[in-house]
Amino acid sequence: MTYCVAMRLRAGLLFASDTRTNAGIDHIASFRKMYQFQIPHQREIVVLTAGNLATTQSVMSVLNQRLHGDGEHLLNVPSLYDAAALLGRTLKEIIARDSHDYNGGVDFGANMLIGGQILGEGPRLFHVYPQGNFIEATEDTPYFQIGESKYGKPIIDRVVRYETTPLDEAAKCTLVSFDSTIQSNLSVGLPIDMLMLRANQFEMAMKPPHRIGRDDPYFQALRAGWSEGLRRVFDNLPNEPWFDE
Repeated sequence: MTYCVAMRLRAGLLFASDTRTNAGIDHIASFRKMYQFQIPHQREIVVLTAGNLATTQSVMSVLNQRLHGDGEHLLNVPSLYDAAALLGRTLKEIIARDSHDYNGGVDFGANMLIGGQILGEGPRLFHVYPQGNFIEATEDTPYFQIGESKYGKPIIDRVVRYETTPLDEAAKCTLVSFDSTIQSNLSVGLPIDMLMLRANQFEMAMKPPHRIGRDDPYFQALRAGWSEGLRRVFDNLPNEPWFDE
């Protein structure tokens, strides 16, 4: 299992992914789930992956190989919509190839998030499904989660707003979301990769994601403060009035 979050806010885009994969409680490993594509001053594209690791690695390998060909690829498509369509076709192609005539119980499916900005249009974000179709983030629904999403969703729903949430607050909220997920599900774990892209500020060189490990002082302070704050708020809530009646 994995957990990935991406947000499209007025201020820009935020991407975060854990690095844990497991095939049972005694086989746990770390793999990167965030991929970057860039032409300086022209386009910045980020892909997050969740699902069958063989599928997602094959999809990303094919997308990278096709960067050097004459056909359509992520560095020459005219829009983020076309990038999402290309990712969807490639994902569907790999799933069909690998699952063909396979009768076992393996789930070859994967979900992916793709977002960024191409010069001439604003920042955009899409959730691509195993069937190859996709949906786009909107002002009403400015974020997507893939993987183990249920534990980290409540804090995002309460805090994040497209118009008013700055990227630094979105990052803080995202890390609390990850902490909640890690606390409740052993299949999600540190380190976390996080990347922020400010709207309309194309970088000369796209920065690598910031990696947040177990000993990261900010994450440890955030984790402790959130836990203590929850307990303090809980203690201040009134008890039910009807039990002793």
